[in-house]
Amino acid sequence: MSAAGPVRLEHDGPLAVLTLDAPPLNLFDRAMIDGVRAAIERLAAEPPRGLLVRAEGRVVSGGVNVSLFDGLSAQEGAELWRELLELIALVEDLPCPTVFAAHALCLTAAFELSLACDLLLAAESARFGLVEIVVGLTPSMGGPQRLAERAGPARAKELVMTGELYDAATLERWNVVNRVLPDEGFDAAARAFALRLAHGPTRAHAATKRLVQAQKEGGARAADALVPQLGGDLFATEDLKGAVRSFLEHGPGKATYEGR
Repeated sequence: MSAAGPVRLEHDGPLAVLTLDAPPLNLFDRAMIDGVRAAIERLAAEPPRGLLVRAEGRVVSGGVNVSLFDGLSAQEGAELWRELLELIALVEDLPCPTVFAAHALCLTAAFELSLACDLLLAAESARFGLVEIVVGLTPSMGGPQRLAERAGPARAKELVMTGELYDAATLERWNVVNRVLPDEGFDAAARAFALRLAHGPTRAHAATKRLVQAQKEGGARAADALVPQLGGDLFATEDLKGAVRSFLEHGPGKATYEGR
């Protein structure tokens, strides 16, 4: 296990686990931003087979430490957003399944970080909000546009412009949250879910991510154009070879994956 300021990074078998740990509010200040960035850069250099992002304490995060904004010029503000968007892109570009587990209140920067992950799990009592209007901002870590991808533009504008808090069930209905899990045992259930993905066919998961991204950028036909290369390359992986052999010898449900 390693720590970068208020961020812990550990490995549970093939799964990397990044934990926000700056009680009581896990605020995104300079130390938190630098810690998350350092952890993601390390994972980008040596990709795991899966990533779980979670938090310790009574909240996931109370959002950004507003003192970070005090006295910034327009140019300095633009540089800050550019830096944070680079972090979001690093998360999205990881070649493995990424899961964000929100056990409680999840505001602003942490919520936007969750939207950069492939899948968002929420406890029943979790609440989410992009509340930047209280300081005259629009969310600038990619939140509005990624909400629009998941929930549609009208819902994205409603969530951002009202600055209200939304429960997990509502956001699951809006396709922002993938699954709502019981509060009791949430942390263990989220880890088990992420571990199951990490034990899967890593190269196939990476191909899936690229195809979905291509569809978002250029439509289904743009993704179709990538299938022969991406899908064809999978036949050279130990994942596919071993899974096909085990299926033919032992039936479905017996596959094991090397992940490389």
